[in-house]
Amino acid sequence: MRFLRSASSGPVRGVAVRVALTVGTILNLINQGGPLIAGEGISWTHVALNYLVPYCVSSYSAARNEMRRDG
Repeated sequence: MRFLRSASSGPVRGVAVRVALTVGTILNLINQGGPLIAGEGISWTHVALNYLVPYCVSSYSAARNEMRRDG
């Protein structure tokens, strides 16, 4: 429970959103750049996952760091 409170705290969410926007955008350009340039359709599921995964990783990492720091 303490972990979830830490992972969903304002500071952790703020950093995780910034990380997700930066990394997710880069991943989308790498993974779907060809179809975007060619004007083809893209996979919206992959777009969402390219943002969700960095958000989860960043939140998890920050929450674990806070838990270690607080003992």
